Amino acid sequence: MTMNSIGPKVLDIDCAAEVARISEWMVDAVSKLNRRGVIIALSGGVDSSVCGALAVKALGPKKVFGLLLPEHDSSSTSAERGTEVAEQLGIEYRLEHIGPTLEAIGCYRWRDEAIRNVFPGYGAGWKNKIIIAGGARGGVNFFKLVVENPAGERFEKRLPIREYLQIVAATNFKQRIRKTSEYFHADRLNYAVIGTPNRLEYDQGFFVKHGDGSADIKPIAHLYKTQVYALARHLGLPESVCNSTPTTDTYSLSQGQDEFYFALPYQQMDVALWAHNHQVTPADLAPALGLTVEEAAHIYADIEAKRRGTHYLHARPVLPEAVGEIHV
Repeated sequence: MTMNSIGPKVLDIDCAAEVARISEWMVDAVSKLNRRGVIIALSGGVDSSVCGALAVKALGPKKVFGLLLPEHDSSSTSAERGTEVAEQLGIEYRLEHIGPTLEAIGCYRWRDEAIRNVFPGYGAGWKNKIIIAGGARGGVNFFKLVVENPAGERFEKRLPIREYLQIVAATNFKQRIRKTSEYFHADRLNYAVIGTPNRLEYDQGFFVKHGDGSADIKPIAHLYKTQVYALARHLGLPESVCNSTPTTDTYSLSQGQDEFYFALPYQQMDVALWAHNHQVTPADLAPALGLTVEEAAHIYADIEAKRRGTHYLHARPVLPEAVGEIHV
């Protein structure tokens, strides 16, 4: 593999053929699950929008039910884009604001308690987010807490592990409550639930166990994020979706996925993950991404570290012994 052969074009796919293949697979998968249709939670992002469009291609709009599930920290554009996609696809959909549920179970209270341990003045009208540091430069990954007061002043501190875990545990309520709502409607309609992780997220463990990681079918888990964007354009999804920047939409401050989790923006991470999966050396990867060889090696090390650290998310429950009559 020479450095001239590495770049975004290695991720090019035949979009028409891929849509046809996934559509055929989806019909078969839903049939084998003995379900009548599918549930899709539309966040306004490219992954859920593409999954919704693929479902309509496969099953028709009458067998796809959409959910818009914003909460207090959600961007207003999330529900707007999700609505735009649902109406373009011609599917039935429902908006359910999950903020009151999250308040009732303590999501915001647990989060704010941990934040005040780091910034005692944090209170009403303040905003927050977590950012990652360290791993892409060869160090151990660690996290920083960023807060903004009502006057617009920002402050940043390294997060102690206890507070980091509590904030993440609290915000994970958001994905888990959304999935609870999805499965309510799935049970009500006898539908299957679609999971929306792309390959980068699925491989690197960027999902919440029993939250957005829980699903009956995952149509795009084999596709790199770049390929998902290509499918979005091929499927004619709204420009607001096709040109969107991936965000977590979890914290009250705007937060890119590369700020919170990934070492690089998705366009570069896709190429790095593809190269790692195809045994491309750091020396060949480096010029393709404008990195030094040492930096490219650090990216590979970070990929492996995330795989090790998130293996638990993919694991099935552990049993004392196999139950031979159950085959999955």
